[in-house]
Amino acid sequence: MPRIPVTTIRNRYSTSSRILSRHTTLVVSSCWIGFAPHAFAAEKPLSPRTGHAAATQHAKPAAASTSSTATAPTPPRPELISVSRHRATPVSRAETRLASIPGATSVIDAQKVLKGRNFTSADALAFQPGVFAQSSGGGDGIRLSVRGSGIATGTNYFRSGMLMMFDGLPVTTPAGTPYELFEPLGLRYTEVLRGANAFDYGGMQLGGGINYVSQTGYDAQRYQARVEAGSFGYVKEQLSSGGVFGKFDYYLSATNSYRGGYQDNTKATSFGLNANFGYRFNDRVSTRAFFRYRQTDNGYPGYLTRDQILSDPKQAQSPYYSWGSHRIQPGTKYYGSMTTIRIDDHSKIEFGGNYQDAPIDIQNTASSQIWGYKTIAGVLNYDRHDVLRGHKSDTQVGILSYSDIEAWQRNRIRVSSVFGGVPDGTLLRNVKYGGTENYFHLRNNTEVVHNLWLTAAGALAFIKRTSDVTYPNRSDLHTASVNFVPRGGFRYIPDPHIEIYGNVSRSIQPPNDWNYNYAGNYYNAASYPLQATAGENSTSGRLRNQTATTFEIGTTGHYFHNKWSLTYYHSSVHNELLTITTPASLAAGTSIYGNASPTTHQGVEVSLETELLKWAGNTLSLRQAYTYQDFRYRHDAVFGNNHLPGIPEHFYQGEVHLDMRNGFYAGFSAQVSSKVGASYDMTYFAPSYHIYNANIGYSWPHKHREVFISFNNLANTHYAAIVVPGYQAAGKQLAVMQPGDGFGVFVGASIGFN
Repeated sequence: MPRIPVTTIRNRYSTSSRILSRHTTLVVSSCWIGFAPHAFAAEKPLSPRTGHAAATQHAKPAAASTSSTATAPTPPRPELISVSRHRATPVSRAETRLASIPGATSVIDAQKVLKGRNFTSADALAFQPGVFAQSSGGGDGIRLSVRGSGIATGTNYFRSGMLMMFDGLPVTTPAGTPYELFEPLGLRYTEVLRGANAFDYGGMQLGGGINYVSQTGYDAQRYQARVEAGSFGYVKEQLSSGGVFGKFDYYLSATNSYRGGYQDNTKATSFGLNANFGYRFNDRVSTRAFFRYRQTDNGYPGYLTRDQILSDPKQAQSPYYSWGSHRIQPGTKYYGSMTTIRIDDHSKIEFGGNYQDAPIDIQNTASSQIWGYKTIAGVLNYDRHDVLRGHKSDTQVGILSYSDIEAWQRNRIRVSSVFGGVPDGTLLRNVKYGGTENYFHLRNNTEVVHNLWLTAAGALAFIKRTSDVTYPNRSDLHTASVNFVPRGGFRYIPDPHIEIYGNVSRSIQPPNDWNYNYAGNYYNAASYPLQATAGENSTSGRLRNQTATTFEIGTTGHYFHNKWSLTYYHSSVHNELLTITTPASLAAGTSIYGNASPTTHQGVEVSLETELLKWAGNTLSLRQAYTYQDFRYRHDAVFGNNHLPGIPEHFYQGEVHLDMRNGFYAGFSAQVSSKVGASYDMTYFAPSYHIYNANIGYSWPHKHREVFISFNNLANTHYAAIVVPGYQAAGKQLAVMQPGDGFGVFVGASIGFN
């Protein structure tokens, strides 16, 4: 057996791309090291947040023994040093990386999510504490709120209040986040970083960030097919392929879906492509290119009152059914790339960028809205790991930037009778938008004493917005601001199974560029009768950036068959961006945007996974997620200390799950929501509800084959999944709710092979 110098093996061991295989043994003799095929495995402590094995410390070889006899010296006995290393998966690597953040984070393994229906991102984001994700009408534009972000934004709108990413590249733009690209199939895992814990990505908004990570050729089957079908005319198909050829790998996925709809006028169709191609130049340099395309068409049923939902949730609100109201995303295109350069074993650079083209055709009301958005974005991150006076220290310097290239909106007549016979297609309004956001962020984590890490961070945010009405009058608005966003935190690991963390952070959220136009004054009926009839705005109103200071403290860990996370946060919010619907805006299908008086957001986020019983390779487990959300005004002149409407105060999800050694699995889950305020005067509410679901499936052991059947809303409960609050109810029922689906049965099958 050839012998290798110690320096060589140490260099190879320290390089992440050349890790030693599991249960490899090092034989140390004087200054030479060889390999022996078998030895005992040394146990390593577990990371309290992830439960995965922590890094093994380098062992020091014992001094060689010498002989005092006159005979020839006996060769020194080799010392056996065992190195046990689990093969890291993409999910475990992500969990380990996020474990260094002093705050609430989680990783969603797509392989677990695929054991049931994957219709929208609401299915993929289930059981995440602090995340309120609900779908209504079968569209991709789900209601998504974390810690109150986007609290008053309905479905099929650009997402607000969060940084949304694909593979570390921002999908968020100055307009918010276009929703149609977020197809849940084709992902490997999803990172959820609640609140200011998205700082390392440049996420400075109140809700934090969500990073969707694509499958690659390294974790995909060469050929894979999946189909789901069920109630409400639902059918969804996926074909995908992935592979590795030397230094090159690829992944391709095509999806197609159709849904007739539970509620009238909610037919939904989509088609999408997802592809990425990677190349490893060597052990230190790699690059990956991404492409996504998706087109959708979602019917629009309007909003219902509480009594309408309780009596007949399948009805559409008049007159949207007769108008054939729907929203089309004709074909959104996304091009991106990310390159990683490992400078040495202690530092690396990541840089990348993307381009998006997102046309929009909204045919919901009597007037159409045609939008065009073309944007670019870029990221640059430098990470290094040091040891300062015997203490580990990690530093990151990063830049996140995104900007509009072309952004505009045109409103035209589509229901002539509403406008006194004026021909369809007549131009009502033309607006040009623009915006740029640049974030320069710096963060350092240092282990000041054993198992106590301190975090210090800060960011500069340069934000610009323009909103120019060019027809039928002229109104220009330009804003710019420079902002400092600090952050400090700690992590303490008193026990190998427990971690305690906390942070105090600043957040900033600028208005979406199109919000300014909907914050202005309505047209004068005498001067501009058509525009006034449509309830449209004549000018762009000024809005201030929303800011907040958040205190967060929590713990995570695993002990005695339990894995938990518990977080409390308190945010003092200034100039909160809220939307309301008034009778005039509701008739025009629009909302009014404005800054609120000071508000407070506080809450508790809890997750608990418990292994109830384990026998002969079979496991019965329980997973739970509970979110308490207390959002309220602070001495508002009109609403006093009222709660903010639109989000339930209590939200719980729980599932008992059985996994059998032979591949059979089954689960029974519940979703519980408290009542939801539906008006800012808090006199009108959507009722509380309990939803029960069941899922049964079989996964062939050691084969990529799976079948399942899901039963959703077993009790056929009538409930409001989405509430977009109105201003004041004053004893009236406002049409501000959208229903969740009734009882449905869905089946699915997947087969893959190499």
